[in-house]
Amino acid sequence: MTRYKMEKQNIITVKNLSAGYSSRQSQTIVFENANFSIAKGEFVGVLGPNGAGKTTLFKVLLGILKPVSGEVTVLGEKCQSSSCDTNCKIGYVPQRHTFSLDSMIEALEIVRLGINGRKMGFSLPATARREKEEALEMLKIVGAQDLAHRPLSALSGGELQRIFLAQALVGNPDILFLDEPLASLDIRRENEFVKLIKKTASARNITVLLIAHNINPLLPVLSKVIYVANHRVLVGNANEVFTSAFLTKLYNSPVEVLRDSYGRIAIIGAQEGGHDHNHG
Repeated sequence: MTRYKMEKQNIITVKNLSAGYSSRQSQTIVFENANFSIAKGEFVGVLGPNGAGKTTLFKVLLGILKPVSGEVTVLGEKCQSSSCDTNCKIGYVPQRHTFSLDSMIEALEIVRLGINGRKMGFSLPATARREKEEALEMLKIVGAQDLAHRPLSALSGGELQRIFLAQALVGNPDILFLDEPLASLDIRRENEFVKLIKKTASARNITVLLIAHNINPLLPVLSKVIYVANHRVLVGNANEVFTSAFLTKLYNSPVEVLRDSYGRIAIIGAQEGGHDHNHG
């Protein structure tokens, strides 16, 4: 019983984690010696400059990328091989999708893929009907039922993000990984989409990790922040992380954190960069 409670409390645990990419000639270390844990139901913002290693961290947590060293436990499973055996309990919205956004595939079919990963049209009639009902119900939850029979090519950036969110949620995951879901949205839609994610995740007790460039839309919902920069991964609540002293120490150079009268944050002096941006 005690073991179950521990796993329930800390749904992700990272110990002395270093990550990077290897080629025949060399190995590039993206970040090293990361230590943190994430509890069930937390909403975690993953922030830092371009190329610092945010997506790399996701790849390690998802079991796509093997750690250089250290230990990662996700949903009680240690990720020490090239893939974790927990994928059915994880919803993932990548930064780049494998299918063309010019596709004529209907939104409902895309969401249906999230149930079992089967290719469209291969289910038995009764199974296909049940899957479509589940997919339509999830589209309703994310406020996108009117888009069910529209092709991807006819959808705006904000509409696409709702479809991809529905696809990630339809399998009833315990953890939701969202890589730059706000990138194509304007300020109003950023705030609306964050509220939608928070509302849906809270109702289902889902843990959320969301990569973003801008902290401000996330401030009202955050449990904690993972900040990736300068080959390091540091974790704290927003008030701890977004201070001039904290970020100056992280970057080893002067950084100023400013707040306006609405509580919005601006970071001045943080250096962009790290390694290859495709790995960011």
